[in-house]
Amino acid sequence: MTDSYYLGTYWPGRHEDAESCARRAEALFDSLGRIEPSWRQWHETGWTFEAARSRTFQTDRESFLQLFARKKNRIGDAFRYWLWTGPHEDETTGVGGYCGSADAQPTANCVISLPAQGEVAGRVMVAPVLAELLRALVHSWEPDWGVVASEQYRDQASASGAPGTFLGWMTYFSRQRGTLPPLPAPVRVEPVGALGTLVILTEERFTVTNPEHVRLATEVHQLLDAAGLLTSLWSLS
Repeated sequence: MTDSYYLGTYWPGRHEDAESCARRAEALFDSLGRIEPSWRQWHETGWTFEAARSRTFQTDRESFLQLFARKKNRIGDAFRYWLWTGPHEDETTGVGGYCGSADAQPTANCVISLPAQGEVAGRVMVAPVLAELLRALVHSWEPDWGVVASEQYRDQASASGAPGTFLGWMTYFSRQRGTLPPLPAPVRVEPVGALGTLVILTEERFTVTNPEHVRLATEVHQLLDAAGLLTSLWSLS
């Protein structure tokens, strides 16, 4: 079994206008371009891969304001977006999100669909870069919870897969979620400015096929759950 990974940040209802969401999105994509040089050119979606490649999107504040003004990108008082980049159809990176609404459901989010193969995957699918990416999302969106997750482990560890209820290869907890208990080695715990804390299970790639990784994740999950940190975001709104 090969793990599939994504990076996501989530927060309960928080009203923000288009200007605020556009500024946050611009800051995020500026950070992404500094982390991975190929992530400096983005595209909107299209009916075919070639059609989408022609739909280049400038990731500045004004462009996001124009994007959010389109009816198809509005859901009530919320705004949504989805952009992608990559040299080939099977080596793409996607970034999408939902922001601006005070409603608890659906939970506001920003999610990166990570490339599974190719040169970019080789550069970004390592612990230091993924931690930097998660930090960039946290600083841009100030979420309640975030994760770099194996989809396969998520499905094993959480019956619902609801944000906030499971542990990832890396997991971010905002200060509002509470104080982390002591965690066993080799787990690394790092502050993310004054916003919260990042928990990194292992420096090597976490995979559900590694029994030691699963054992460690299960142990840490139990400690965090007992401390009241693994609760659904919907219960916080």
